[in-house]
Amino acid sequence: MKDKYRNIFWIFGIAAIVLMLCTFDMDYSELWDNLYRAGRWFPAIVGLWLLIYLLNALSWYCIIRNGKECQISFWRVYKLTISGFALNYATPMGLMGGEPYRIMELTPYVGASRATSSVILYAMMHIFSHINFWFFSIFLYLALYSVNVEMAVLLTFIGVFCLLAIYFFMKGYKNGMALRTLSLLTHLPFVKGWATRFKENKRDVLEQIDAQIAQLHQQRKATFYTSFALEFLSRIVGCLEIYFILNILTDDVSFPACILIMAFSSLFSNLFFFSPMQLGAREGGLALAVGGLAIPGAFGVYTGLITRVRELIWIVLGVSLMKVGNEVIKENKENHE
Repeated sequence: MKDKYRNIFWIFGIAAIVLMLCTFDMDYSELWDNLYRAGRWFPAIVGLWLLIYLLNALSWYCIIRNGKECQISFWRVYKLTISGFALNYATPMGLMGGEPYRIMELTPYVGASRATSSVILYAMMHIFSHINFWFFSIFLYLALYSVNVEMAVLLTFIGVFCLLAIYFFMKGYKNGMALRTLSLLTHLPFVKGWATRFKENKRDVLEQIDAQIAQLHQQRKATFYTSFALEFLSRIVGCLEIYFILNILTDDVSFPACILIMAFSSLFSNLFFFSPMQLGAREGGLALAVGGLAIPGAFGVYTGLITRVRELIWIVLGVSLMKVGNEVIKENKENHE
């Protein structure tokens, strides 16, 4: 990627961090008191994401390689994974900063078509594993808790939604999603003109990308299921964050309950995907989730606060990594050309 484009992403990330700090809805002395209360658990919570991002990077690396050799190293992919998620977390509606950044950084190594298809495939896998995680949580809840009428209705609604989403994604994996997505955008206001021109001018490239997407599921099933297993595992490992935080407040919490809290809170917060860092939505979702499991709602608010600070730290780290190691990338680009 040219330095001027990388700098645009970097400046955007810095601006988002400044905006988040200015809109943080808590007195900083109170924030420090809460972090002090967390004690040794807080470094463990921040460090846990080294493992989570490692699993995410392995999942994406499986897709990039797809049984072939490629010039980019795993640790470069790890770096791009952290920076890409940092941009996504800081972007309203998500998936609007990290994905273009990853495509542009990956292109010198594998070419534009393969870079685009691998990033689209990983974004699909990331969302697909999330949906399967929600679906799994339904059966976990049924195994652990009694179900009243209201909860039965809610679980049924979640189950139907998950099944429809899984069906949609499996169709996308079978036939590709690039052309389908552009076709949908041609019917939306504001972007339909651009989408129509892009679809007409880049049809050959889009068809090639769709062919690569379909190939992963149809011909490289081992790669597909390995990538999915790593992403799903990252969801389970991520529940340790809830477990660590709640152990600051109480000893009466189980890891399965933390899986349910994570599942229901993430489902709620994703309904408000248009908010940067899902401000307010995550805290509300966590409060509702812990309340539904007979845990005090204040615990959910505290969990949301610690999670927010951890996320901000990783956004700063991810944006900072965008300025590290780019000389090597430039040399590789020259060799590739």
